Formats: sequence, structure tokens, C-alpha cells
Amino acid sequence: MDAAPTLDDLRAAARRIAPHARRTPVLHDEALDRLAGCALHFKCENLQRGGAFKFRGACNAVFSLDAAQAARGVLTQSSGNHGAAIALACRLRGIPATVVVPRGAPRIKLDAIAGHGAEIVHCETSQQDRDRVVAELLAERQASYIHPFNDPRVIAGQGTAALELLEQQPTLDCVIAPVSGGGLLSGTAIAAQSLRADIEAFGAEPEGACDAHDSLRAGEILRGRPVDTICDGLRAELAPLTFAILRQRLTDILLVSDAEVIAAMRLIWERLKLVVEPSSAVPLAAILRHPQHFAGRRVGVILSGGNVDLDRLPWQHAR
Repeated sequence: MDAAPTLDDLRAAARRIAPHARRTPVLHDEALDRLAGCALHFKCENLQRGGAFKFRGACNAVFSLDAAQAARGVLTQSSGNHGAAIALACRLRGIPATVVVPRGAPRIKLDAIAGHGAEIVHCETSQQDRDRVVAELLAERQASYIHPFNDPRVIAGQGTAALELLEQQPTLDCVIAPVSGGGLLSGTAIAAQSLRADIEAFGAEPEGACDAHDSLRAGEILRGRPVDTICDGLRAELAPLTFAILRQRLTDILLVSDAEVIAAMRLIWERLKLVVEPSSAVPLAAILRHPQHFAGRRVGVILSGGNVDLDRLPWQHAR
């Protein structure tokens, strides 16, 4: 297993991606503060290039490749946002990209991958089939593989969002981010606790895809469990590197229902005037469901992405 990235790695990633990534704003709303009982500071990665934080890690990994590696192109697997981010980063560098995508991925995310010129290869939804197709393509093409989260270059890139957040709001007491494969949450925890050892890091996860929550309690990565959640971006499993980082650094992972996610998503749309996807709303849902962890504190909230299908808004079907 590769070593976890350090604060120096995160700072190097910030310099590497600076010509390409956006420095996203931090928003605050007093009405949401009153509702939550704490001071909420939302890091708006839904406004990042490609519409999600994923561009940070993809950009760092792609621009870390040497010339010979880059010439062979890049291969990855993704349900959407990471694939689109890799496709965009490869387009910026002028190298080919191939993305293995499970069937049923949202059309908006497939369109984004294809729109940046990447080749899409479909697979079944299980992690086993994703891995099988990736292995076959790697053997055939000898491309440089960039894992969506089990890669220190990707984790370092994702951690630059929290580096910026702590520059913009240096007195935070805790940070919270959604968790799927754990790349964003690992980078967030490394960044926050490397800058301030007293900062707590929380994850937020849907009850219908709670493998990270259960894996950390079991002390081992749980695999192959059924997933049932509206949060299409939070259906992956932890990997060895992210599991090790989160075991060491995380305070807890807090669970929420899909109904709570939809309500929180609508609040963000209404109060912050931001388009976010369901996965982005999971942290706010967790804060509202588990207020005892956040009461009276200054909380940094990573809004992970905004790539939602506007023709299928979840509250249209929640009544």
C-alpha cells in the first residue's frame, strides 16, 4: 500500500493544480445556523471545474505523470464525477483518457465524460466487474491507471479543498465531508489536522450505503454489500489506503436517511441558492440529525458537487 500523503504533498498539489482549478468560495447563512445550532461554513466545490471536488485530485494525478506515462494515456473507473474530472484534466494536458463506467450512471455525468473527449467503456455495477474490466484494459493498453480514491496523488489533490477552507476560515472547530471511497474525507482530515491538531473530522454517509461506517466499526473493509441510496456518488467502498487514514484520523461517520438527504438538499438550494447533488447534501443532513456533535461550534462543510439531473429533482418524487 502506498503511504498516505503528508501536508507537504497537499501543498505541492495545491501549487500543481493552481493554474487549472478554481479557488471556490465559502458561504454562510444565518438562518441555517439557527436551524443547525452551530456556525456553518460551506466550501462550495459544486462550483469547481467539472462541477465537483473531483477535479482537484484528478488534476493533481494527471499533471504528476511524467512524459512517458502521459503518452500512454490514462485509465480510470468512475460512476461519473471522477471520470469527468479525469477526462477534463487529460484534455487540458492533451492526452487520451478512458473511463470504465457502471451501467446506470446519471446521463449528466456520462455527457460530461464524453464531452471532454474521453472514451467510455461500460461495465456492470458491482465493484468486482469494474475491477475486471479495468484489469483487462490495463493489460491491453498499458495506460497509466488513476484510481478514484486509493491513490495518494488523488487524496492530496482532494485535500486542497480543506487547505483552502482553513485559509478562508482559520478558526473552525471541526470539518465534515461525505464519504464514499474515502478520498475526499481522507484528504480533508489530513489537511485539517495537519494544520490544527485539535480539529475534529467527521464523515457523513447514507444509511443505504453505510459500508464505510460499518467497516470502521468492524476493523476491516466490508465488501460486496447491497447499496440502496439516492446518492449515486456515494456507492463505492473504502480502499486500503483510505481505510487506514480514516481509522487513524476520523472522529466518526454519521448516518442519514435518503429522506433527510433530500430535505437537506432542498434547504441548500433554497437558502444558499446553490445547485448541489444529493451526495453534497449528506453532511448538512448529518449535522441536522446529530446536533450533539456540532452545537455551538464552527463547522466547515464540504459541498462536494453539483452535477444533478435537473429533470429528475428528488423532491419531485418525495411526496
